[in-house]
Amino acid sequence: MKKVKGLFLTSLLLLGATAAEAQDEIETTISGDVVSSYIWRGQDLGNASLQPTLGVGYKGLSLTAWGSVGLAEASDTKELDLTLAYTIGGFNVGITDYWFNDGLDPDGRYFKYDAHGTNHVFEANIGYDFGPLALQWYTNFAGNDGTNKDGKRAYSSYAEVIVPFKLSAIEWTATAGAVPWATTSYGTTGFAVTNLALKATKDIRITDTFSVPVFAQIVANPCSQKAYLALGFTLHP
Repeated sequence: MKKVKGLFLTSLLLLGATAAEAQDEIETTISGDVVSSYIWRGQDLGNASLQPTLGVGYKGLSLTAWGSVGLAEASDTKELDLTLAYTIGGFNVGITDYWFNDGLDPDGRYFKYDAHGTNHVFEANIGYDFGPLALQWYTNFAGNDGTNKDGKRAYSSYAEVIVPFKLSAIEWTATAGAVPWATTSYGTTGFAVTNLALKATKDIRITDTFSVPVFAQIVANPCSQKAYLALGFTLHP
């Protein structure tokens, strides 16, 4: 049920940082990722996908639209997410409205927000980037959330530590993420480590003024006993 973008957090933090630096200008982000598989927080959410991003930012405040559509399998979930975020210094906070074409509403209507019949999931996040590492916490607070062991709303949550570093002229990111309690959204019965990932990114220069970031990541989910290897690239003006 719970799905979201693979590189969205990185894009959001970069957008917020750019907006904060450009104090008197509105920043616009237009980009798109093409990925061999859609892996999110240690979960396999689909095969090869196109994932566009459109965002605007001003003085640390940003509004971002992100989507995903399968390229190989027509049955892959279609997704549209809207995130309102604010970044100041290393601190960031935001709210995301996730929408999927599958969920409680079999017709996949976007503008249906009935608590017991919507395909939307609403999540709040808070975090801090210390430089050598960043910490993030996410909690679902409304919409089509998962349930706990008692069948009640789980307020599904996820926390992660992100450590960027550079090795052999390549940008790397190590991520460790965990779900603190039971929820059907992540398939956990209690505290569980669900995401151990290592990603490498390198710009491939096409011309003197145009390059394409290419990335690969290996992801392990100790909770589900699954592992994945994904490749992708980003297109942007």
